[in-house]
Amino acid sequence: MALERFGDRWSLLIIRDLMVRGYRTFKEFLESGEGIASNVLSDRLRTLQEGGIISAETEESDARRINYRLTEKGIDLAPVVLELLIWSARHEKTGASCEMVERMAANRQHILQETRRRWERRDLTPILPKFNASKRSERGKQ
Repeated sequence: MALERFGDRWSLLIIRDLMVRGYRTFKEFLESGEGIASNVLSDRLRTLQEGGIISAETEESDARRINYRLTEKGIDLAPVVLELLIWSARHEKTGASCEMVERMAANRQHILQETRRRWERRDLTPILPKFNASKRSERGKQ
C-alpha cells in the first residue's frame, strides 16, 4: 500500500523537498534541479494530495499561488525519508559529504525531532545544507 501512495521517484523527491529543503511551491519543485516535467509534477502533487500526504493552501496575499505542506500522515514519513537519505549518501554518488552522512546517522532522533518541530511551527529552514548532487561523495570515490 505504501508503494502505491508514494513509491515512485518523483513522489519521494517531493516529500523529501517538503520535509528537509523547505520547498513549498510548484515553482520550487520544478526548479529543484531534479528535472521533473511540469505535467509529472502536477500529477504527483495531485496524487499525494488525494492520498492525504500533502495539503494545498492558497496564499492570503495571492489566491493564485498555492503552497504545499505535509500533513500529519506525510510528516510521519520522516523516519523513512531520513533512512533513505542516509542509505543513499553511504552507497551512491549523492554529493553529500561523509561527515554530513555520519552526523545524520549518529543523530537520527534529534534530526527527526527537529524535522517535526519545524513542520509544526511552519519553519521553512532547510534541515539539510545544499550540496552538489552531481559531484561524487567522498565515500563514492572509495
